[in-house]
Amino acid sequence: MIDERELPYLSRCVELAAEALESGDEPFGSVLVAADGTVLAEDHNRVAGGDRTQHPEFALARWAAANMTPSERAAATVYTSGEHCPMCSAAHAWVGLGRIVYVASSEQLAEWLGELGVPAPPVSMLPVNAVAPGVAVDGPVPELAGRVRELHRRSCNGR
Repeated sequence: MIDERELPYLSRCVELAAEALESGDEPFGSVLVAADGTVLAEDHNRVAGGDRTQHPEFALARWAAANMTPSERAAATVYTSGEHCPMCSAAHAWVGLGRIVYVASSEQLAEWLGELGVPAPPVSMLPVNAVAPGVAVDGPVPELAGRVRELHRRSCNGR
């Protein structure tokens, strides 16, 4: 269940997704938050350079592995504009991060991209728990999903 106090973190994810789009990348953004509510790290997609593994969720998992203890990682939350892809779900679980909260689900994204005529990606868009069954997951967040959908529409229509 998403608490109203979490909405600022999710709004920041949408802002980061917009920043990614404005810099010529795909609109995804994520924020890593400690158990006490402190924002530890944030990032957005960086795949435009050709490395399709440069997702913010993967970058935050690597940052957490290098900078946090196992117990700190387990108590942290990753907020993100879109549900983790399988690669990012696996990284999240392997590093031992805690909960994931996303604005838009993989199912929503697949539907939106299909409506926009975007070909299916080379990797199945599985829900987090299909890849990482032990990770606590909350989302989608309807009050912000429209903003994420609009970013993807802009991305697919040349901004």
